[in-house]
Amino acid sequence: MTETRLPRPTKIVCVGRNYVKHAEELGNVVPAEPLLFLKPPSSLVRDGDAIVLPPESERVEHEGEIAAVMGARCRRVAGSAAMAHVAGFAALNDVTARDLQRQDGQWTRAKGFDTFCPVGPVAPAEDVDWRGLAVRCSVDGQLRQEGRADEMAFDIPFLVSYVSGIMTLMPGDLIATGTPAGVGPLVAGARVAVEVLAGGVPISVVENPVTGPAFAAG
Repeated sequence: MTETRLPRPTKIVCVGRNYVKHAEELGNVVPAEPLLFLKPPSSLVRDGDAIVLPPESERVEHEGEIAAVMGARCRRVAGSAAMAHVAGFAALNDVTARDLQRQDGQWTRAKGFDTFCPVGPVAPAEDVDWRGLAVRCSVDGQLRQEGRADEMAFDIPFLVSYVSGIMTLMPGDLIATGTPAGVGPLVAGARVAVEVLAGGVPISVVENPVTGPAFAAG
């Protein structure tokens, strides 16, 4: 499968609590509408780059996700037409400082550190059916998370439509569609891998070593 080359994203739009069991494991419920937050493009790293643990956090966790990657500009697109604007899918790790997320209430700091958004190569949407997509996350070779697109509370076409009703989506923009149950800690020296699969076959993989903590700027 050939990787699709796209511009660097202008924004990374993430969906919280989109899998029932993940919401439950953190003591939450699935919201009536998609719960959105943003990660800055400066958090983006690629396969093989290090995830750097920040000194401000004592609990950093992995969140393996399926990312929909936009291929065309869209604004207020209908759900029935949404997938025509998606160029492909990629593995994404929504790395989260869990203690800071709970402390702050809003999630910008917890989700926004540099290196907190590893993203794998983009598999062309034309080669896969989004309904059959799945995601897995492993740490040091041990499976921690596994989920399917058909388990999402809000499916991928709905999310594209919903987000485009709020903000214009541009080529290269990412929609991280939520993480399944099984989130857990990352420590220095570990290796974390997120895979997106179609028909049981990996189509995008991002694997990263974990280092740190980084020194705070003086």
